[in-house]
Amino acid sequence: MTSAVKPSPLALNPAGSMEKLEIVKDDGPKVEDPFGDENQTGVKYKTMAWWQAGMIMIAETISLGILSLPKALATLGLVPGIFTIIAIGIISTYTGYTIGQFKCRHLQVHSMADAGDILMGRFGRATLDAAQIVFFMLVMGSHILTFSIMMNVLTEHSSCTIVFSALGLLVSLILTLPRQLERLSHLSTVSFISIIGAVMTGMIGIALANKEPSNVPAFSPRVEVHEACLAIANNVFAYAGHVAFFTLFSELKELEDFPKALALLQLSEMILYIVAAIVIYAYVGPSVNSPALNSAGTLFRQVSYAIAIPTVRSSIRCVVLI
Repeated sequence: MTSAVKPSPLALNPAGSMEKLEIVKDDGPKVEDPFGDENQTGVKYKTMAWWQAGMIMIAETISLGILSLPKALATLGLVPGIFTIIAIGIISTYTGYTIGQFKCRHLQVHSMADAGDILMGRFGRATLDAAQIVFFMLVMGSHILTFSIMMNVLTEHSSCTIVFSALGLLVSLILTLPRQLERLSHLSTVSFISIIGAVMTGMIGIALANKEPSNVPAFSPRVEVHEACLAIANNVFAYAGHVAFFTLFSELKELEDFPKALALLQLSEMILYIVAAIVIYAYVGPSVNSPALNSAGTLFRQVSYAIAIPTVRSSIRCVVLI
């Protein structure tokens, strides 16, 4: 015997086609979303509009990965590099949409670990739980490392790297205190503006320093397998925000609005990735650095890192992990 649940226009029917399908559940154990009925609670979590979720997704995804893409183009060549960015972007869009569909079917899912429990039981939960924690820790470590590099550039003093790393950890910890993602949407907007400003400033500095575009090859004449794999991995890393999607979708006012947030993210990152990678690589050439901001002159490098401060700190990923 079954009871009807709110129809989801995004659910898959048994044949796999994207038609409207009414979701049903058994009258066994009651299945609820992670926050249950918030009518009687003091703190309400499901408060995000789709654009707020989209801004958090942008801040969580478009961060340090973009700074390695010009180097990836230098390794793979201009044409294969652009093709890789677009192809991975399309795959990223499809997989993000699939995650949203899975969330609509299983409202109780709040993380990859919950999804693993549904797919593979206790083994799946334990495996994906450990994997997502390790992933977030490594990404936060990357942000803290970049924070120390940024401070070295801004202060022109490299002997305090450990102190700068500890400072980056402290800043990230303080910024994780808000427990509602809706409150972080404003910080996420600042983070998005900062990475746009930092990349634009870096591109301007690189263009002024090099005067005119270099004669870059369409295809790399010779590339080692491990170098190509590293370049492709950097492209994948630039799109690697999916691990937080379940958590973000859980706090939407209307879960069915997740495609709007996803579209905002994917359009923003694909356009920004392609433009930044092509412009920086075209002006610097095969000698482009990673992070790409290091290819700008001293003044523009310092200005770019200063603008990127809100993005470099890893508060969004810290909140999702905690």
